[in-house]
Amino acid sequence: MEVWFYHLERRGREEALPVLLEKALARGWRAVVQAKSEELLDALDQRLWTYADDSFLAHGRASDGDPDLQPVYLTTGDENPNGARLRLFVEDAPILPSLGAGPYERAMLVFDGRDEAELAGARAQWRAVRDAGLPASYWAQDAAGRWEKKA
Repeated sequence: MEVWFYHLERRGREEALPVLLEKALARGWRAVVQAKSEELLDALDQRLWTYADDSFLAHGRASDGDPDLQPVYLTTGDENPNGARLRLFVEDAPILPSLGAGPYERAMLVFDGRDEAELAGARAQWRAVRDAGLPASYWAQDAAGRWEKKA
């Protein structure tokens, strides 16, 4: 399992997450998005239904029922009720020990580089992931907003 760190500089989380989730679903993967606050999950819940005029991402939370049927599951916990192959962490949600709810193909920490607290949290999590012996890579946006692997 790989852990990828996505450093947002050009786009916000609300723009980047739907794109990352669409790519995961196109691969046939289900996903779990873990945040630290219900407030952010509320915002993401709305965003995934309305992020494009011609599209939406089907998703749900525990309160919606049937979590095992959701292609994208939103949570503040470390559960994996939909058998997700991808776990995305936002708002500096802790990567370790949540990965134990896998098995995952990939985990991603998506953090806002313009937010000093999120940046510091991502650095601390990078060290923790590396210390745990997990393969990690770092991705940043180029001038056009495309992702480039930096480390």
